[in-house]
Amino acid sequence: MSTPNTTGNGRVLRGKVVSSKMTDTISVAVERYVKHPKYKKYLKRTKKFLAHDAGNTAKVGETVEIKEVNPISKRKSFALVTTK
Repeated sequence: MSTPNTTGNGRVLRGKVVSSKMTDTISVAVERYVKHPKYKKYLKRTKKFLAHDAGNTAKVGETVEIKEVNPISKRKSFALVTTK
């Protein structure tokens, strides 16, 4: 699924859809592991991104891949690539 705003080499992130209530937009939670500098324990950090989903194809709970594109709106700079 591509949009007219795609760039050549954007970041591709994998995450879980946590909201799909908006029109043509999904909210994707992306988790990453970060090592604590002092205690050397790995911590889970989560960040939510808004992604363009033309046709509202993704459902809550699905694992998706999103790709960085030119800004579509103030907070939306990613587009849906695949649904798993």
